[in-house]
Amino acid sequence: MKEPLDIQFVSDVMCPWCVVGLGNLNKALEQLNDKVDATITFQPFELNPNMPAEGQDLSEHITEKYGINKEQSDQNRKMIEARGKEIDFDFNFNSESRMRNSFDAHRLLHWAQLEGKQTELKNALFKAHFTHNQDVSDHKVLANLAASVGLDPAAAKGILDKNHFADEVHQQEQIWQQNGITSVPTVIINNAYAISGGQPAEVFKSAIEEVLEKQKAEQANA
Repeated sequence: MKEPLDIQFVSDVMCPWCVVGLGNLNKALEQLNDKVDATITFQPFELNPNMPAEGQDLSEHITEKYGINKEQSDQNRKMIEARGKEIDFDFNFNSESRMRNSFDAHRLLHWAQLEGKQTELKNALFKAHFTHNQDVSDHKVLANLAASVGLDPAAAKGILDKNHFADEVHQQEQIWQQNGITSVPTVIINNAYAISGGQPAEVFKSAIEEVLEKQKAEQANA
């Protein structure tokens, strides 16, 4: 019998290491497919909640925020591109790449969870932003992405235009911040074990196995 596994994946659509982390988490779950029955819920986190509507040039943003020069920024992106290839994800960083405001994407992801399409939409958002350099703060783009995963684009547009789920997303963000999460991705397994960063698949696999062993021991001693 497979063990149920609850995974809360705290992340931002703007975070490349969240893409890497998710890809490697999925690899680990594939390796443990005969042992676990995992459910992943994506929780909101905004790296740049004050990002204006027009966004910001990615290189400019990275050098300003992290105090590194353009050469260091380029090296970091090459490393991320290499890590992306390991999980069959195409990071397409170029002169058109921009950092965007992700709040509306998080609102749409909240709705997608209610509709049973959150994972599909999360993957579509990652590809739209990092592979195709689409503006995932634009409501038309978001509605089209919703349609691409089988959600009603008119309903998506209505949610976005009427600011639905704004309070819910803010509340979720506050809960995770109050629980000490300051960086993403943060992966929380069965509310018992937190892993930070875009870790290799082996790290996720070991962590999951450790949680399972602890739960077995607790059940035996109960």
